Amino acid sequence: MRAIKLKDFLDAGIKFKLFIADWHAWINNKMGGDLRKIQQVGEYLVEVWREAGVDTKKVEVVWASEFAKDPEYWKTVIEVMKATTVDRMKRAGTIMGRKEGEMQYSAQLLYPAMQATDPFFLKVQICQLGIDQRKAYVLSREVGPKLGFWKPIIASHHLLIGLQGPLKMGGFEQNKNLDTEIASKMAKSIPKSYISVHDSATEIKEKIRESFCPPKIVEGNPILEICKYIIFRKVKNIKFERPAKFGGDITVYSYEGLERMYAEGNLHPVDLKAAVAITLDKIIKPVREHFEKNKKAKELYQVVKETKITR
Repeated sequence: MRAIKLKDFLDAGIKFKLFIADWHAWINNKMGGDLRKIQQVGEYLVEVWREAGVDTKKVEVVWASEFAKDPEYWKTVIEVMKATTVDRMKRAGTIMGRKEGEMQYSAQLLYPAMQATDPFFLKVQICQLGIDQRKAYVLSREVGPKLGFWKPIIASHHLLIGLQGPLKMGGFEQNKNLDTEIASKMAKSIPKSYISVHDSATEIKEKIRESFCPPKIVEGNPILEICKYIIFRKVKNIKFERPAKFGGDITVYSYEGLERMYAEGNLHPVDLKAAVAITLDKIIKPVREHFEKNKKAKELYQVVKETKITR
């Protein structure tokens, strides 16, 4: 989905800077707090995005570790912190995927201050990330004019619901719908909630088969979300193969048509899941094979696989 949004921006003629926030992930104790491994994961992600369809020759890759060498960057981070209360910074800290009560060490207050500073050092007019990162850029908009900068535009994209379905967890946002969306997103820390670009056809089939997909229910349905945000952005149609007694084979050419058919009960969850698993595998297969055949990509993926996932 990230690759699709990147392509949207490039197709619109927007110059895109792909920011690898290695120091931010280090503060958030990702990859066990090992900065070198975090940087290898950054290299791995660039490989994923390129194989998923991003023309990396048209984007500028920028690393947070480069900013960290600049005293002016840290001066601006401090100015952002001086213009913000501790409570306000804690509220913005939920961009790390943690509730306010889970903020355990002082460096975590630095993370949202850095992210709020980043647009000004990147010299960007638009900040494009998932909706869970919105609070950091709201902070950028609040402090920007006070510090002689501008108000960046926030262009947040939807977060795919994990295969487990919606979760009712609170504490991330004050907006109920946003709170549910953020808590329910696909996450590697939640087993079987996500599809990996490395999953085999069999693994994709099994995960999809076990997923939450109630009959006639559209809202909060992760399988329909995959159709809406991934499949119909990559292919022109989905073919559903069914026995004649259940209506026979049918090809659907738009997400709107699929949603209407499902909501009316004219498509069974079993048939929906079967077609989605097959189509999704075709989309993912080129990325998966790149990491199987390319030596550098394989080595980077090995680092990701061997490191314990930390939330």
